[in-house]
Amino acid sequence: MFIAYEVATELVRELSPLVPAIKKFDRELADQITRAGTSVMLNLGEGRRRRGGDQRRFFDFAHGSASEILTALDTADAWGWIVDARKARAVLDRLLALLWRLVHGRPALPADSHV
Repeated sequence: MFIAYEVATELVRELSPLVPAIKKFDRELADQITRAGTSVMLNLGEGRRRRGGDQRRFFDFAHGSASEILTALDTADAWGWIVDARKARAVLDRLLALLWRLVHGRPALPADSHV
């Protein structure tokens, strides 16, 4: 089992009801979320079959697309277009942490950390 892929699948399922709500206000932003979610899954799917730097490159693409989803949710939230994205955000936070580890090999440290 590839945990990051499973979490990405869960994320897409959580985004599924949010996209139509956002689409009522901004079709392009909704489409961007859909494309970014698909990109995360496709890059994870391809990356898990690769090795070395090539594998890391696909995981990095997935990380970028996941970050794009976070920004899109922040944008929709700032406009007041979605009511409750807490579950999607929780799954997204977990996915971003997993992807960080796949790309960088260690967990991200908080900005105020003194390690």
